[in-house]
Amino acid sequence: MIDLFANAGALQRVVDIELAGADLKCWPNFYSVQESQRLFSELYEGLDWQSEMIQVFGRKVRIPRRTAWYGDSGANYRYSGLTHRARALPVLLEKIRQKLSLALELNFNSALGNLYRDGCDSMGWHSDDEPELGISPVIASLSFGASRFFDLRSVHDSRVKHRVEIKAGSLLLMAGETQKNWQHSVPKQTTVSAPRINLTFRNICR
Repeated sequence: MIDLFANAGALQRVVDIELAGADLKCWPNFYSVQESQRLFSELYEGLDWQSEMIQVFGRKVRIPRRTAWYGDSGANYRYSGLTHRARALPVLLEKIRQKLSLALELNFNSALGNLYRDGCDSMGWHSDDEPELGISPVIASLSFGASRFFDLRSVHDSRVKHRVEIKAGSLLLMAGETQKNWQHSVPKQTTVSAPRINLTFRNICR
């Protein structure tokens, strides 16, 4: 088995999130405070944020956040009943992808952006286990803006849960059997008034 985190020691302040059946690591300071603030502003203004509708129990509802999907040619992605056609990565996302690739020695061909306008925006329980992500997907998640909770729960016993507070500039890497054994969510936090942007870089199998 290839050690996906063999180069992780090159990054500062790595934190292991020890959960059974999961490979999770977090670098709280992947970007500095100044870099994170600058990137948040550029992403907020520069990405083509969409307000999407999905089908839930026979009726259409609006996703409680804004989204943006980018990737290499053919890196299309279907989730929540929606097919997302990849738009070419803008220069800013390309630079972020290059930084991730150099730091982790991993390649990614797509990026999903989520804009949480405030603590009322959220993401429900799910696993990133769509067929086009492969058997053991590797997902690099970057956060900018407001701190938000990131909750995990076991797919084998929903009573087993773990909460992480994700702060601006941090990198969370999910790999191995994580998506098979765990779901994750971003719950509502009504005390949070500031926006947050999350970028998840991944590989679409084509």
